[in-house]
Amino acid sequence: MKKKKYNISVEATLEVIGGKWKCVILCHLTHGKKRTSELKRLMPDITQKMLTQQLRELEEDGVINRIVYNQVPPKVEYELSEYGSSLESILNALCLWGENHITKVYGDKFSVLEENVLNEHLK
Repeated sequence: MKKKKYNISVEATLEVIGGKWKCVILCHLTHGKKRTSELKRLMPDITQKMLTQQLRELEEDGVINRIVYNQVPPKVEYELSEYGSSLESILNALCLWGENHITKVYGDKFSVLEENVLNEHLK
């Protein structure tokens, strides 16, 4: 593996969790194991191709575990790895900042946020 140089350490973080969908996937996985179909249902705007790609990248980086059950039909679940669990405080901070931003820009966050298991604590 070629040694990489970063100008600032946050670049390394963003290399792993950056992009539109990775943090959303990780936030859902903080609530337990999920099958691909469950994640797709929770994130209706993501394409199947993008979801598969993001899951593979997160697995390659050691942030999530892919669990394959030896059964017919095949069953695959994803969960946060121990290493991935270390991101929970970062993910919580991002959610809190997002809630405050939505309130600042839109006033009522409930008029903007979808009903979702990740938003249950706001009620």
